[in-house]
Amino acid sequence: MSKHVLLIEDEPNIIEAISFILSREGLHVETHSDGTTANDRLRANTPDLLILDVMLPGKSGYDILRDLREEAATAQLPVLMLTARGQTRDREMAERAGVSAFMSKPFSNAEMVRMVRSLVNGVP
Repeated sequence: MSKHVLLIEDEPNIIEAISFILSREGLHVETHSDGTTANDRLRANTPDLLILDVMLPGKSGYDILRDLREEAATAQLPVLMLTARGQTRDREMAERAGVSAFMSKPFSNAEMVRMVRSLVNGVP
């Protein structure tokens, strides 16, 4: 059975690109684009990996991540956080919130595949 990836992102072009790249690698990709309902979506069907954008409508990726880390069922879920602002402060906030990995936009397809494979297979 293929690994299940949930992508929470609100930019249609990025949703399409990541979905295509990861599906081509044999991963099952689902998408969601609303920060307000993201945690409910996660609880309904916990993925093997969450790819989470920082800036979402309704609720930030940082807040979603903090909520995930407070719940036993998702405390250890691998989370790859994406941001258009790759500043040190953003990385530090993500690390404090409990992110597994951090990637700045734009990213290369090869970098995305490598990072996702590493996270879903539990390889640091």
